[in-house]
Amino acid sequence: MDKFTPTAVLAVFIGCATSLAGCGRDDNNEPASAPATTDTTEVVELETIPAPEPGEPFEVRADRFADVEVLRYQVPGFAEMPLPQKKLAYFLAQAALAGWDIIWDQNYEHNLRVRRTLAAVINSYGGDRGSDDYLALLEYAKRVWFANGIHHHYSSLKMQPGFDQAAFEAMVRESDPALLPLENGGDVDALLELLGPVLFDPTVAPIKVNLDSGQDLLLSSATNYYRGVSQAEAEAFYAARIDQDDPRPISWGLNSQLAKIDGKLVERVWKIGGMYSPALEQVVYWLERALEVAENEAQQAWLEALIAYYRSGDLKQYDKYNIAWVKDTDSRVDSVNGFTEVYGDPLGYRGAWEAMVSIRDLEASKRISALAENAQWFEDNSPLREQDKKPSVVGISAKVITIVTEGGDAAPLTPIGVNLPNANWIRKEHGSKSVTLGNIIESSEQSSAESGLHDEFMLTEAEKDRYHRYGTLSYFLDVDLHEVIGHASGQIAPGVGTPKETLKNYASALEETRADLVALYYMMDPKMVELGLMPSLEVGMTTYDRNIRNGLMIQLQRLKPGENLQQAHMRNRQLIAGWAYEKGNADNVIEKVTEDGKTYFVIRDYDALRQLFGQLLREVQRIKSEGDYEAGKALVETYGVQVDQALHQEVLERVKPLDIAPYKGFIQAELVPVEDSGEILDVVVEYPIDFARQMLSYEENFSFLPVSN
Repeated sequence: MDKFTPTAVLAVFIGCATSLAGCGRDDNNEPASAPATTDTTEVVELETIPAPEPGEPFEVRADRFADVEVLRYQVPGFAEMPLPQKKLAYFLAQAALAGWDIIWDQNYEHNLRVRRTLAAVINSYGGDRGSDDYLALLEYAKRVWFANGIHHHYSSLKMQPGFDQAAFEAMVRESDPALLPLENGGDVDALLELLGPVLFDPTVAPIKVNLDSGQDLLLSSATNYYRGVSQAEAEAFYAARIDQDDPRPISWGLNSQLAKIDGKLVERVWKIGGMYSPALEQVVYWLERALEVAENEAQQAWLEALIAYYRSGDLKQYDKYNIAWVKDTDSRVDSVNGFTEVYGDPLGYRGAWEAMVSIRDLEASKRISALAENAQWFEDNSPLREQDKKPSVVGISAKVITIVTEGGDAAPLTPIGVNLPNANWIRKEHGSKSVTLGNIIESSEQSSAESGLHDEFMLTEAEKDRYHRYGTLSYFLDVDLHEVIGHASGQIAPGVGTPKETLKNYASALEETRADLVALYYMMDPKMVELGLMPSLEVGMTTYDRNIRNGLMIQLQRLKPGENLQQAHMRNRQLIAGWAYEKGNADNVIEKVTEDGKTYFVIRDYDALRQLFGQLLREVQRIKSEGDYEAGKALVETYGVQVDQALHQEVLERVKPLDIAPYKGFIQAELVPVEDSGEILDVVVEYPIDFARQMLSYEENFSFLPVSN
């Protein structure tokens, strides 16, 4: 979303920044300062540009490093909103950024210490800023910022620095010690002794989330959701608390770290007065400001419930918040804020802190609303067993949103669609909200269309023509169906536990598989044309083409040679494509073609492929409904984990000339209040053009936790 900034120029530019001073934190394990007011002082000045005038070009590309491209997004419609809504969005955006430290500490216990050390070097290093070692440190810092920690954001493997330990120690020693995260009177030597193995020893914390069922998933994972607890101990701990007969089960473990203290297992709850209190106090401060300008009573109700939840840590209060939030379907401004997705927990209990602030795209929401209005038709006509279908689909609301700000686990790598809440019983009784992130998809698609990536893996002219005519529309509809219909469909049999209890480490991959299959099944249904959502089923064919070539080939560009799939979404994509290719092989449904030494997967029978997707959907829903762990495990392990290494090598060789970054994330737009004597007169959107500078400004303004929590 921004213009590319050459690394060498950036290094000198950052080197001229004023050094970080006290960042609103105390690294001696003492509580942070009281919640901030609107009077914050930025030491690192963030370079931005104003919103473009209508019709003016907007450069989406901002930066490129390692395997990442950083983009920008626009926030159309914000300038026209009334002042109370602008103020509401601003306060919610501040709340979204105030919890920045939390996700870092959740991901790994030493992440905050690493991040602050890197920031101190970048802001105060007195040596040669044009040296290979310093430039390598700058790139490594960007990778760490992008991943919210030292482990890769997708593969979960620890990222190796491009500089050695001696060079790192020399750069730290030539930096201002007052900026370094020194604890309890410690010195630089003690800091370097601690960080040495954390950064440079490949055997220390090698993977953040290990899903290999042959190992202890907790003791082999670096995630900070557990401390000194084995998988067997954690499973026994929750087995004693979960009531299998409770029709409205509590989301046990969602908002706490499970730690062994003095030989006993204890939940350290993330709440005000508990773990992460300094950051949550800041979050609540801004939520209370938002409450003052709530649009309506429904919005006021969920804001009050969310604040009460952060104060109490009570998971029943969390359910009350979700129910109130689902009922708010009329507000223009909306937000997700809390411990939400459980992908980062090998056992699927604990929620990563994330936040999103958005405004409704009024025109685009008409498209997605048509799906929500027909949700019962989609449920009734699905290929599921009758006992697995919901007899009554309740309260699905759907909209296309324009992202204003994202924080925590939602940034810089962002979702493109969201369906919440995650509690199945709330979905069944009260409904859910499904959103497609319109401006995020538009920026991503603009970047992808210019890359030539998909053209490289398409063989026929018909496929290429469809992609260039319908690629963006098919992508939007695929996401819409996945979120609105997919995640909301089906039901669990009475007496069967939640998927995290029954399907365990395979629950996330199977749930994404299920939602994808619902979308794929209906993308080739004439109902989509009847609803006016697509001009013809060629749009659905475009979706099928894209999912097969991505699942079998394109996504492999994200892996290093020899790696297998760890991330849930990557597993689900290969599972679907690989299963369909195998099961349709006898009838040549998908043909593997080699031409000029290049491999292509060409769909020869779209109707037959749709039937295969329906068969797989029926089985995956059965697995979820019955809690069939062994069948789920077999499906994921057989089709979703192992990588064809020869095909992988071919993919890497074919994408190399294209010089494409396999991962894309975003610089956040900045909401800037226009004030007079402390009164906010307006709020304007500005667009930062420098990823590293935005991260340094966050270090200065939103760093509230100690390095040890």
